[in-house]
Amino acid sequence: MTVGSVGSAGDVREQQTPRQSLGTAAARNLATTTKSAPQMQEITSRWLLRMLPWVQVQGGTYRVNRRLSYAVGDGRVTFVQTGGRVEVIPAELGELPALRGFGDEAALAELANRCEQREFSAGEILATGGEAADRVFLLAHGRVEQVGEGPYGDEAVVEVLADGAYFGDRSLTDREAVWPHTARAATACTVLVLTRDDVLNLADRADSLRAHLAGFAAVPSQRTNPYGEAAIDLSAGHVGEAVVPHTYVDYDAAPREYELSVAQTVLKVHSRVADLYNQPMNQTEQQLRLTVEALRERQEHELVNNREFGLLNNCDYGQRLQPHDGVPGPDDMDELLSRRRGSRMFLAHPRAIAAFGRECNKRGLVPGTVDIGGHQVPSWRGVPIFPCNKIPVSEARTTSIICMRTGEEEQGVVGLHQTGLPDEIEPSLSVRFMGIDEQAIISYLVTAYYSAAVLVPDALGVLENVEVSRWR
Repeated sequence: MTVGSVGSAGDVREQQTPRQSLGTAAARNLATTTKSAPQMQEITSRWLLRMLPWVQVQGGTYRVNRRLSYAVGDGRVTFVQTGGRVEVIPAELGELPALRGFGDEAALAELANRCEQREFSAGEILATGGEAADRVFLLAHGRVEQVGEGPYGDEAVVEVLADGAYFGDRSLTDREAVWPHTARAATACTVLVLTRDDVLNLADRADSLRAHLAGFAAVPSQRTNPYGEAAIDLSAGHVGEAVVPHTYVDYDAAPREYELSVAQTVLKVHSRVADLYNQPMNQTEQQLRLTVEALRERQEHELVNNREFGLLNNCDYGQRLQPHDGVPGPDDMDELLSRRRGSRMFLAHPRAIAAFGRECNKRGLVPGTVDIGGHQVPSWRGVPIFPCNKIPVSEARTTSIICMRTGEEEQGVVGLHQTGLPDEIEPSLSVRFMGIDEQAIISYLVTAYYSAAVLVPDALGVLENVEVSRWR
């Protein structure tokens, strides 16, 4: 065996062909690479933060003064499920107008125990319009259509109810009540039924409940406008020396106050990195840039989902709609727009926008676009539809579409912040130096303050339970 035969054929060729130029691996030791700034997939367009008018809250708290309102009990009922059994949470019965503000826990628990669970299949009638009403239906799961007679005698769907809704509550205190519309199950439904007799029987034994129901009977005597606000006495169309009524505008004695919420983190950078590795990019600046981006993403998430001030949780229940066919169709978007004047924007998950586009395609409709700062944004009836991936999509592949009017002058939705903070680098966002510890690590406190307020209920509407995965 000769020496040249040792090893593979490639090794032989390498030894026989000497390198004639410098290799790339060695050359990189003397070369400066071209590099990008650190990238981050979490960054989105954040249209909500960009389009929401921001109000300066100098004192850290924003008070929304409203006209005095007598509206009662217009919430939703929450249930608990154990296997196939569904029960209403006793305190949630206080959402019914007749029981609003009633605090006797023992009586509420007794009423909750008297609720009877019933199942209805799609197309089955729960109540027939025009017949005497003697019970309230609490909708735990499913979708119910309120069907009435159209102007020409045909059938018309007046309203669609979904999980947590109720109807027939007037019958609990009014023996003359009738069903205004026929209630028909659009899907399989699980409901709890509470009869008027059960309520009155308990009232005979519970003084607190009897007194509360008697007090509730006096509420309708209050003079209100169609929105439940205290009426303003006016006179119009009179002639001669008619007596002009005297009046005043009463205010809500306990207006809601919004405190600025906070999002914070402590950014840490080793001093050795900050001193030595700053070319061609400053390490501290890049660390801070990405931290601020993450903080702004969290801010938008909170503005949508926070239980105290988030848009989804602060929408008035009278402004929550259900899609007539499950998917977001043009008719549903039109109804959402019709609930308020001067709608300025839709906010929807990208999958909801795609689902709406499919429905338009089926009908041969082409949604328009509007130019927003050089971006072509899809629109409906001239109102832009902004994507927002912070709106959740449930496991059942349903989501919500938000529609809002914005601005203080329009009595709309406003963002709240405070500018002029110490060490502020962006409006209402500050970065404060916290010192260097014994391990030579530099710390910075990064803080953002924000909140949102709905000035009047009809400024914000939500189309709920929108299906995003139906393709037929």
